[in-house]
Amino acid sequence: MVGYTPSEIGILFAAAPLVRFAIPFLFLKYFSLTPKVFNAALVLTLLASGFFHLFLHDFWLLMVTNIALGVGMSLVLPYVESVSLSYMPKESYGKIRLFGSIGFILVSLVLVKFLSSPTNAIFFLNASAFLTLIFGLLISQYERKNTLTKEPEGKSFSLLAHWPLWLSLFLMQLAFGGFYNFFTIYASSYPIGLGTYNISPMDMTIYLWSFGVICEVFMLYFQAPLLQNNLLSVLQFSVAITVFRWLLLASFPQNLYLLFLSQSIHAFSFALYHSAAIMYLYSLYSNKKLAQQFFAGIAYGLGGFFGAMGSGFMYEVSPQGLYLTTTFITFISFSFLWLEKKRST
Repeated sequence: MVGYTPSEIGILFAAAPLVRFAIPFLFLKYFSLTPKVFNAALVLTLLASGFFHLFLHDFWLLMVTNIALGVGMSLVLPYVESVSLSYMPKESYGKIRLFGSIGFILVSLVLVKFLSSPTNAIFFLNASAFLTLIFGLLISQYERKNTLTKEPEGKSFSLLAHWPLWLSLFLMQLAFGGFYNFFTIYASSYPIGLGTYNISPMDMTIYLWSFGVICEVFMLYFQAPLLQNNLLSVLQFSVAITVFRWLLLASFPQNLYLLFLSQSIHAFSFALYHSAAIMYLYSLYSNKKLAQQFFAGIAYGLGGFFGAMGSGFMYEVSPQGLYLTTTFITFISFSFLWLEKKRST
């Protein structure tokens, strides 16, 4: 709305995932994700959201602001994940995590109708950051009171000890780049709308997104019995069915019923996968918070960055070829999980 080119927007969006990837390495040697650091990250997130008002029209200052926001969020989210898992049974995790999915639905279906100007969007960002600060401080205060009764987290941490797992996590989110960044364009470019009911392809694409998130919420609420099984096997199943999902997208972009079937698999390829990955890493490493930081950094940070950049080039060559490529990448991700399971037995 303020005149940035697509390439400039792409660079601005790419900055935060790269920061997300880099930050955990600092905490590997020099820092610990303590309540004090968490509080500082909450304040940084709020301040960065406020600077959007000042620097919206200056590309470089806006990039610095977005990086600052990325630094804050790269610390806030892993801290909350690890604290949640330390206080609740794992079967309850999904019922907490589903509130994030409900927030996504509210943003995509409700908030979008009010984003008539950049100012409206930034005010929403400010309000969200402020509420995050308030509730984050309450979490921090509760955690600080209970720190003395908890066992301290271990200092040792190794990525190489489980390198097939980390490669799989990276590749899974690399493949998702084609979905998150181009599914709307891909689906709405084909005549999938129900003309009899005057539903346009774009409106139908919105319904597809919403249906996928509803399936995600359903899985998060009822996934507890599935997570009682071997978590590595749950991850394998989630990745395997995601291979099928991308193959459906590549092969049948005009078949509305198969597109809805593909979106229903989001319950497994995001909801169940994310929960199983969070819990498996929590059980695997003694340094719980650092494990969550690296999960966010390597998977959603580095994987998200290369997924977004690579999918753009692939989509220009062939839209369907993009999803065939993501099918292949996800299959490789499954293969690395198979190797990780073989090494752990």
